[in-house]
Amino acid sequence: MEQFSITVKDLLEKLLHSQSHESVSEFIEKLFDKVESLEQHTKIQDSQVEEYVLQLWNWAVTKNVGSAINEQQRAKVRHIACRLLYLCEPENPSEKAIRKQILMASKTGKTWLECKNPKLADDFLSQAVTSLETLYCRLISQRNEGADTNLPKADAEKDLLRVLSYKAESALAQENQQEAVSCVDRCKEMLLRLPKQTGYLSLICYKFGVDTYNKKKLEDSSFWLSQSYDIGKMNPKYSQGPEMQAKVLRLLARVYLELDCQKYQDKALHAVSLANKEYLQPAGIYLKIRILLKSGTPDEVVKSGLKELLDSEVQLDVCLSTVKLLTAEDRETLAFDFLNMVCQHFESSPELGSALLLQIELLMMRGKELLAKQKIEDAITGHYAGRQLSPHNLTSLHLLLWDKAAKSIEAKNYYEALQWYNYSLSFYKAGELDQNLAKLQRNRASCFYYLRQLDKAKEAISEALKCDPNSIFTHFSVYKIAVLEKNIEKATEAIGEIGALAQMPVPSEDRLFVSENAAANLLSLAAQIALDNEQQDTAMKALERFCEVSHDVVQVLTALRCLVRLVLSTMENAYEENRDVCLEALLLYLKMALKNVSRLKIAPGQGEDHCSDEANWFRRIAWNTALQCKSSSVRMRDFFLLCYQLSQLCVQDRGVLMGQKTCLLMVAAACLDICCMTPQTEQQTEILTQALEHIQICREIWRALKASALAMKPPAHFPVVCKKALTIALSLHKRGPQADLARCCYCLHTLIQLSLPSGVCEVDHRILEEVWGYYEEALSIISAASEDFPELEILWLLTRAWNTGILLYSLSQYPEAEKWCGLGISFLQHLGSMQDSYQTQMSVLYSEVLDRLDKTKKNLIMEE
Repeated sequence: MEQFSITVKDLLEKLLHSQSHESVSEFIEKLFDKVESLEQHTKIQDSQVEEYVLQLWNWAVTKNVGSAINEQQRAKVRHIACRLLYLCEPENPSEKAIRKQILMASKTGKTWLECKNPKLADDFLSQAVTSLETLYCRLISQRNEGADTNLPKADAEKDLLRVLSYKAESALAQENQQEAVSCVDRCKEMLLRLPKQTGYLSLICYKFGVDTYNKKKLEDSSFWLSQSYDIGKMNPKYSQGPEMQAKVLRLLARVYLELDCQKYQDKALHAVSLANKEYLQPAGIYLKIRILLKSGTPDEVVKSGLKELLDSEVQLDVCLSTVKLLTAEDRETLAFDFLNMVCQHFESSPELGSALLLQIELLMMRGKELLAKQKIEDAITGHYAGRQLSPHNLTSLHLLLWDKAAKSIEAKNYYEALQWYNYSLSFYKAGELDQNLAKLQRNRASCFYYLRQLDKAKEAISEALKCDPNSIFTHFSVYKIAVLEKNIEKATEAIGEIGALAQMPVPSEDRLFVSENAAANLLSLAAQIALDNEQQDTAMKALERFCEVSHDVVQVLTALRCLVRLVLSTMENAYEENRDVCLEALLLYLKMALKNVSRLKIAPGQGEDHCSDEANWFRRIAWNTALQCKSSSVRMRDFFLLCYQLSQLCVQDRGVLMGQKTCLLMVAAACLDICCMTPQTEQQTEILTQALEHIQICREIWRALKASALAMKPPAHFPVVCKKALTIALSLHKRGPQADLARCCYCLHTLIQLSLPSGVCEVDHRILEEVWGYYEEALSIISAASEDFPELEILWLLTRAWNTGILLYSLSQYPEAEKWCGLGISFLQHLGSMQDSYQTQMSVLYSEVLDRLDKTKKNLIMEE
């Protein structure tokens, strides 16, 4: 114990003199662990420890200001000090020492409660109660001896009441309702001697009621709220006052309402009526009306409540909430009548606009549009007569009118929509510039557009441009009108503006989203509008801009298909001088297609077949166009070269390779023609170099085609030539950015099939080494793309390697047999679903091969 005291004193001294936050935290934790390790009834006989304890307590009090230590650390410091104080307690402590224990134990328990740790709080609160009872007994005995102890005894009882209220709080936190009730009952008994604590205990019960209400424990909440009210009635002089009593009763009424309105209707009404008697407030009357409505009370009874509400000092927003409540409970007639009364009651209020807005909204909901329009016109008149709506109410009215107009547009009732939009416009002053006004003018222009009142539509759009000249939607409206008027120049200008605005850097994230996505969608729609109005050139301009703006590769390729079709249809009827313009445009579109198909190939979620189909479609266009360019070698070269480049993005089958070969031959031939027409030697050299490069690639493709053709004709009469061709073809298929697995698989399969021995007499170590190389090639390809390699092909490779090993095993060539069987087993990990069925059987046989190999090695050692 002496060692414990020395350690504790050392830690206490270090803590009290610590400067850094880290060391304070460390010493608090060490002291806490040390104190908690002691048994409850251990005693410390060291006065110096007690001195340090009091210093520690005072230190914690001084650190209470600021953020030197947090709440958890403060609780631990008080925990350490209080526990050590009790451990230093003498057999017969003085009254002063007991009071010190009471103070420290109750404050420590309260601190742990605030830290949401009721279990630790209970220990100290129980100690505080024990110490209080000891002090009380001592005071009683002193009184019997003739001393005046009334004041100290009252203080002790007051402290006991507080500690018992803490214990009740702790019990509730641990969901022990019975224990909490027991503690509060003891407190209520003490109120007869401590009437001034009535307000405190009533407030504690109210707090319990609020906590249980928030936890949806409505029955417990009703109990505690009833207790709070009853305790307040015990001594009204010292209660929290009528306002607080009314607040308790209103919450109690709400609890009954939420618990079961039909079952507790009378209790809820009784509670709220008592609340209104205690302290009349509009909130209490509103709650009473709500209860009456929920319980299905007739309109006449509700009307009396509504009249009572208006007669009280009620605010407008409470009355409007009541109107909404009446509407929600299907008492619309009552709601309208009450709303009219509210408008009369608050006719001089500056907030009357809120009531007017609600009137308009309810009239619209009930389909009374004529009355609603009359109210809107009254609001417009008032707006210019000095009775403006508040900014919030005006915004809400605009939204209401726009929503009504949008529904009219959906019903294709454009005259009606215009009327609602015009009402909204009436609230704007002449010359006012606002983005919402720009949107409003665009909406009006759309209505005029559908009504074919183009002059009025242009006027509205002109106003929108003044307000927001950088809006793509405004320029789209300009475009629509221009198309309808067949004003190609104006339409093209509008398309240019939309494209330019879409590519402008915009600081706002929302505007950036609009620019990138909405612009592409508007340009697509613009093209459709132009086509519907038989304006092909304008549609092409819109599609070209779409391809520049959109980041969706699939949509861009669709747009390019449309452009190609439109150019081809134009070329059919074009004169010779216009054909050159069309061919230039077509070449540009095909180059854009090549770029976007290349992007599609690497885009996530796009299959190889889809990419190949897209490339193939544009390849055919390039091929057919090249054939039509006999009069221009330059154009023929360009289109055939594009055809070759697009075919590289297709699935590489025999037909595509043949097409590539032909394209390159035609490109080379076109280069020779161009060379003949070029006078400058340097240019001729460059063109001839290009032709040679194309011919070289053509030769490689031709060799691959020839070799594969030989391999396709079983039996292979010239296996050596066939294998060379297959090796070249394999090299070509692996050369691209992504290896063609299907072709590589076929080449390797054929090479192995041509090379592997089929009988005992054909075993040749040179051939086996050659085949081993093919297997290593196969393993490297499978390892790089095991999921895409055909499982049946892996099984075939495994079986052939294993059978070769077994063949060598039967010829007593055990080292070679072990090597080939091991090769077969190395394919097992790539086999997938069939792995388990082969693994057991092969493992057993492989063990036998290894055993036979070991025996052979031992025999060789013995012979030596």
